[in-house]
Amino acid sequence: MRYVSTRGQAPVLNFEGAMLSGLARDGGLYLPETTPAFGGLNELDGLPYDEVAFRVIRPFTGDSFTDAELRGAIDRAYARIEHTAKAPLRQLAPGHHLLELFGATSGDTGSAAIEAFKGIDNVDVFIMFPHGRVSEVQRRQMTTPDAANIHALAVTGHFDDCQARLKDLFNDHAFRDHVGLAGVNSINWARVVAQIVYYFTACASLGMRDTDFTVPTGNFGDIFAGSIARAMGLPIRRLIVATNQNDILHRALTTGEYRVGTVEPSISPSMDIQVSSNFERALYLAYGGDTAAVSQLMDELRQGGFTISQGALQALREQYLSGRVSEDETLAMIRTIRAETGEILCPHSAVGVAVARQHIEPGVPMVTLATAHPAKFPDAVEAAIGVRPPLPPHMATLFDLPERVTRVENDAQALKSLILDRRTQ
Repeated sequence: MRYVSTRGQAPVLNFEGAMLSGLARDGGLYLPETTPAFGGLNELDGLPYDEVAFRVIRPFTGDSFTDAELRGAIDRAYARIEHTAKAPLRQLAPGHHLLELFGATSGDTGSAAIEAFKGIDNVDVFIMFPHGRVSEVQRRQMTTPDAANIHALAVTGHFDDCQARLKDLFNDHAFRDHVGLAGVNSINWARVVAQIVYYFTACASLGMRDTDFTVPTGNFGDIFAGSIARAMGLPIRRLIVATNQNDILHRALTTGEYRVGTVEPSISPSMDIQVSSNFERALYLAYGGDTAAVSQLMDELRQGGFTISQGALQALREQYLSGRVSEDETLAMIRTIRAETGEILCPHSAVGVAVARQHIEPGVPMVTLATAHPAKFPDAVEAAIGVRPPLPPHMATLFDLPERVTRVENDAQALKSLILDRRTQ
């Protein structure tokens, strides 16, 4: 299994190399040269999540790991998730299901990375988040761990600023080589691979029939994983992008114009994004692997935006539908679902459910990805239903713990200096 950059000027790597590299050295993103076909779809129903994960991930790893090494890594990773199903599927209404991913996607990347790496020798984790633009629970999950190798950095700016500075660090090759820089968000292909798994478990639970998925998304990684699952042979009929008022993905798919606007702070902050990194991977596939075309688009993006060619736009529309939900509609959906089912949604999941309801068709199961626990956004939930959702038991002491956080300006050089000064390894 070989991995190539979306921009075509970086070395071809194996899975391990792509995973450790994070961003490609040409500024692009790695993805597999070919998508492996998956055999044995009908054998998955009833298998433990860990076993499905092994079968789905194994074709992507090539000779980077033995079967035993990969199984060991999977066992260690999923042992931290308390629910036996790992990603349980709950019915909201006849034909509409909620896939609960609490701890796997939007808003949880920082805290998940911390849980994975805290206290481990030879690794320092620097978690950047936009100062004042995450919920208090999200922030405390990143600032309260007391392990010496964990460093929480509150960056002046918004999510796109954090992501841009991360890419600046990667694009300084001398710096990235000196500190051994790697990335844990969805610019890293290994993150996307892990997200592919729960599309398989969801479809297996529904009998491997044609199924629609709606995904609340900002950085496009989770829904791109769905497109790879479909390319592997999973019977996914439609993939529907759900956005809040920061709707650049919806606008791009409906108009063909990807134009960066002003990020509007919202009650679904993990979607407050204008530069969706993983959309570059989707563009690479839509342009038929034309790396020169992708590089040109990314150059234009630095100037504010680009126009998608008619052929590529048609290819994207064959892969994805989209919808947009306002702040008021998000709050109304939280109220509606609570009244109808008793289920409490986080605002990101409510965006997904609202868009899903616009696209449900009789006889076709709809699965909406619920990307975060409602207790992570208690202010928004309380504003919607008058009830403040309690923290789950394993987070019960979160507000009693001291915070360790460093304010840092939106400046690559300031980040480099801080990392060189703070790293323990």
